[in-house]
Amino acid sequence: MPSAVPATAKAVDSALSAEYDGQLLDKTFDSLKFEIEPGDPFEPAMLTEPINALFGKRIRLRGYILPTARKRLQQFVLVRDNQECCFGPGAALYDCVLVDMQPGRFAMFSVRPISVEGTLSLQEVIGPDGAHLAIYHLEGELVK
Repeated sequence: MPSAVPATAKAVDSALSAEYDGQLLDKTFDSLKFEIEPGDPFEPAMLTEPINALFGKRIRLRGYILPTARKRLQQFVLVRDNQECCFGPGAALYDCVLVDMQPGRFAMFSVRPISVEGTLSLQEVIGPDGAHLAIYHLEGELVK
């Protein structure tokens, strides 16, 4: 019987499985990038196979904490760089990740770049106007 999955998708899945052996994967915000035009609504089908394959995996992601008045953080937004506000108009959905630290763990606010280790998932955060504010979520284990 012919396979329902195209050979290219199998190759991607195979390569991703070979890469992931339960260990921590170093990723960048470029690893989370996908095609979306400014102002277009987000649909999960826009995500690429390599992005979908990261969900449920432990990753390390480097970025900046979106400025906040609090110093000790249980929840924060990790952004690509310190010049962008991911909740502002025109910011790309793939340039921010909502981080919820595991119970008993926290991050200290810093203006310097940090790395966050945790499990990545898709979690759509929708604003009062119905537009997506964020789509990526990280259950944070460690911040360095």
